Amino acid sequence: MKRSFLLLAALTATSALAHHGWSDYDANRPLTLTGTIESSTYTQPHGQIHLKTADGSWDVVLAPPSRMESRGLGKAMLAAGQRATVYGYPHRTNAGELRAERITIGDKTTELR
Repeated sequence: MKRSFLLLAALTATSALAHHGWSDYDANRPLTLTGTIESSTYTQPHGQIHLKTADGSWDVVLAPPSRMESRGLGKAMLAAGQRATVYGYPHRTNAGELRAERITIGDKTTELR
């Protein structure tokens, strides 16, 4: 029993360290970015895309894969070369990072939060 508790505590601590604090993003400065997906991940604790826009490149933090999947945003939709529009909040200190609230690919808009 004690061993199971220690394992659970270690996994919880690791997950917490890997997760972004949402207060790190500035909800008072929403942005809408449109560009081409250069790469993507569809892993825990959340998916990500690297979006190339006319003005530069952005690392866009998405929702957890289970939420994206349940809302119809499958892994294949985030393929490199896809055009995407994201609405979200920029990171307060990491220029070029955005927490997406919604993403549109083709004619499909997915609410992420």
